[in-house]
Amino acid sequence: GRPGLVGCTPLGVMRLLERYDISPSGKRAVVVGRSTLVGLPLSLLLARKGVDATVTLAHSRTADMAAVVREADIVIGAAGQARMITADMIKPGAAVIDVGVSRTESGIVGDVDYAPVAEVAGFITPMPGGTGPMTIACLMENTLTAAQLQGAFEG
Repeated sequence: GRPGLVGCTPLGVMRLLERYDISPSGKRAVVVGRSTLVGLPLSLLLARKGVDATVTLAHSRTADMAAVVREADIVIGAAGQARMITADMIKPGAAVIDVGVSRTESGIVGDVDYAPVAEVAGFITPMPGGTGPMTIACLMENTLTAAQLQGAFEG
């Protein structure tokens, strides 16, 4: 097909996995959140040929969310529900990436209950400060790609 752009946050998560040598191939990935901006496109990126994760897209109506998440080698929180992913839901050694954002009385928090989950996970991103910089970097990448697709750099 025609070249195009990938959403900044899903692309940032994929770049983060690449950077830290976390290969999704043959692994179970659970994306918690089905938004059209993050959850859905990220699940498609993880499942595509060449990446080859087995993906479950979980959401607010997923039955026994804890059991579903517990099966995952890679967990991505993208629901925007403060601290909904807890340590008892995480398989020991799993990679946990938090892109969910919620404002609470104590400040900005993610979907992952960070400190307890960090004790179980093999890899974890904080919120804030984890995936946000990757999103910004991918915004810059997409800006350059869009300019190239428009012919901005031709003779």
